[in-house]
Amino acid sequence: MLVRERVSMCGTGVQGEGKGFCFGPPVPLHPQSGFSIPPTDHPPPVLPAPPSSDPVFSPQLIGATGISYGVGLKHRFGVDVVGHIPAGLAPPVAPSPQLFAELVGKAFTIAVVGFAIAISLGKIFALRHGYRVDSNQELVALGLSNLIGGIFQCFPVSCSMSRSLVQESTGGNTQVAGAVSSLFILIIIVKLGELFQDLPKAVLAATIIVNLKGMLKQFTDICSLWKANRVDLLIWLVTFVATILLNLDLGLAVAVVFSLLLLVVRMQLPHYSVLGQVPDTDIYRDVAEFSEAREVPGVKVFRSSATMCFANAELYSDALKQRCGVDVDHLISQKKKLLRKQELKLKRMQKEKLQKQTAASKCTSASNVNTSDGDIESNNVEGSKAKASAESKLEDTAAHGQEDGKAPDLLTLKALGLSQPGFHSLVLDLGALSFVDTVCLKSLKNIFRDFREIEVEVYMAACHTPVVAQLEAGQFFDASITKQHLFASVHDAVIFALQHPRSNQVSPVLVTKL
Repeated sequence: MLVRERVSMCGTGVQGEGKGFCFGPPVPLHPQSGFSIPPTDHPPPVLPAPPSSDPVFSPQLIGATGISYGVGLKHRFGVDVVGHIPAGLAPPVAPSPQLFAELVGKAFTIAVVGFAIAISLGKIFALRHGYRVDSNQELVALGLSNLIGGIFQCFPVSCSMSRSLVQESTGGNTQVAGAVSSLFILIIIVKLGELFQDLPKAVLAATIIVNLKGMLKQFTDICSLWKANRVDLLIWLVTFVATILLNLDLGLAVAVVFSLLLLVVRMQLPHYSVLGQVPDTDIYRDVAEFSEAREVPGVKVFRSSATMCFANAELYSDALKQRCGVDVDHLISQKKKLLRKQELKLKRMQKEKLQKQTAASKCTSASNVNTSDGDIESNNVEGSKAKASAESKLEDTAAHGQEDGKAPDLLTLKALGLSQPGFHSLVLDLGALSFVDTVCLKSLKNIFRDFREIEVEVYMAACHTPVVAQLEAGQFFDASITKQHLFASVHDAVIFALQHPRSNQVSPVLVTKL
């Protein structure tokens, strides 16, 4: 279906709108190399250009050549004409390895643009006629065509949209039509091309400008992109400006780097939402967007529209704590401060009790001061034993007091006089999670730790099988976070959370830290 054509012919740009033969001075070839570098001053097309229905040799070209030859525009009026056009095919020449370093940059740029045009046109016709285009096969075909054509010093090969559309409109849907077209072009190159030596260059320039109208019409895409997607419009403008100012190869590099940076930025700005259940269904939707969705009492369901990775893991945690309506960090800080105060108060009470016991022991020893020397010595020994016994009792009391201070009843938010969250369970909808890195693993563990410290149990739902395998490989599951916290769907996690509300127990993480 596609008609192979040279990428750039006589300044027609990268749109592949050449007409089968290059009039005027050819693009300079590197000596003894099998490749030519066409002009690369035009920006790459964002979308395929509108078709042009000009034939290989339009009546305008033939008429202009005839008038120029009959009137003698060159000799009588000094009009510039195309001049001598070499006939026949160039002899095959092996590429020079010494020129590879000089050509590799521009050759890569031409290859990228040519392949982009070819695959775009292929997909357009594939949608029209109901078949599938294999990108790998198309790339191999372009590579072989350019490899063989380079030996004969041909222009880089891509596809011509106008000639492909003309061929399709005339019913040429097989490779036979392409073979006939190629044979006709070969005849022109070998013999008929030299008949156009008297073609005025002004007519040729006008033909080139007309062929470029499709690319110029792409400026109308600015309005449509402004309405559809302004980020794509920004990429379009950056690509256009960079290509104009820095040439095609550097412009493409800038466009690729800018697109990657935008991708990272957009990953850091996903849509976070709290989900609610649609009544009498197992469907959960954003409560801010769906009026019928209602939050399940005691359960928060949180979802992100993008995967969580090193680029947005911290933003994910911050958005989660913000959307839950609880200042988790402040609550944990207040809880730790109150626990420290209780611990210091307990130690002070134990110290006062120890001092009282020591004073009582001294009074008992003073009452026996008039006894004999042997009795005094024995009393001193007994006093030392009593002191040692009192110290051991102090240690036991302190240890017992610390254990009592860490009792679950004394470590709950309610017992400490702190406000409790309005939910007992948190369900993380991880259906958008496509991969897991080390930063993501640490962030998930921190989420479990922080919410457990405020007496909220965390569950994960809708994880894909590869994600679960990566969690296992990263040793995410342990004694505190087991696979019982993992569910196939959000609804299953919500039902389990409602059936097993978290009791007011202290987090094992907090006990360990204390």
